[in-house]
Amino acid sequence: MAQPPSTVTVSAEQAWPAWPEYALLDDLLPSIRAFAADGPVALATLVSVENASPRPLGSEMVIAADGRIAGYVSGGCVEAAVAAEALAVLAEGRPRLLDYGVGSPVIDIQLTCGGRIGVFTRELFAATRYVDALAMARRGRFAVTVFTDRSDGAWRLENGFHAATEREYARVHEPPIRLVVVGADPATLALARLAVHAGVEVTLLRPHGPATLPPGLTLARYDNRSLSVALDNLALDPWTAVYTLSHDADVDHAVMMRALQSPAFAVGALGSRHKIPARLTRLRSAGIHDDDLRRLNMPAGLAIGAQTPQTIALSILAEVSQAARGMPP
Repeated sequence: MAQPPSTVTVSAEQAWPAWPEYALLDDLLPSIRAFAADGPVALATLVSVENASPRPLGSEMVIAADGRIAGYVSGGCVEAAVAAEALAVLAEGRPRLLDYGVGSPVIDIQLTCGGRIGVFTRELFAATRYVDALAMARRGRFAVTVFTDRSDGAWRLENGFHAATEREYARVHEPPIRLVVVGADPATLALARLAVHAGVEVTLLRPHGPATLPPGLTLARYDNRSLSVALDNLALDPWTAVYTLSHDADVDHAVMMRALQSPAFAVGALGSRHKIPARLTRLRSAGIHDDDLRRLNMPAGLAIGAQTPQTIALSILAEVSQAARGMPP
């Protein structure tokens, strides 16, 4: 049977894989769906962290009954143990709270970061319905909270952001980061390719551009209509960043106006530093307030000495990632 990309199969008889390809997936929904088609699946969630951890709270890995895995909850220190415990959970039908690191009772597994983590591992009941519910929230671009009962692993879902309860763990699922890029130069193409590879949803606006994208490039959306039409039909939300790389002052201004009047969490424009004062003056004259200008990055990208399309793309994607980490829940 074909396996989803970046999944591996483990068992008691074989060594843990030499390369951690299982950890290259953040989106576990395709793997859960594929695994569930063949039998029960377990889901392990990082529910507590003391001191340091290479993975954030809520990180997850999914384990199939036949040993296939995807995702990770640590830096490679505990994944093999978690997978083995997950298979035991599926066999016994009871969830387990796994405890690893400094001060834990599992003395033969230590974390190189010196921290301590708790990983709640349970059978994912109604796995297909779980995937469908999260996929619907993702398509609708709204956040949901999955509550998991600490005693039996049963789950329920509520829209919005919610805290854990005494009886349940809470794991918030937000829409994936979306990047809207406007432009046609090599840096635009490099940014679109790099962002897709990094798991970011990309919308590309290229007014009056070609009818089709370059071979091998698949985006969430491509719009080659006139700029005014494309901007009027652009849906922006708090999980979206907008960057214009058009090299045209009027195009950049129109894009920045549209983005700064929306909930977009980051806005950027490519260009030299000496153009910044004039651009800010024009935006203020058009009614953009200083509070909104705090989301504006000019020139676009972190200062890494970027000069090639690829390094410019890297600097912008790093800036978007940095801004996303600072987003309030």
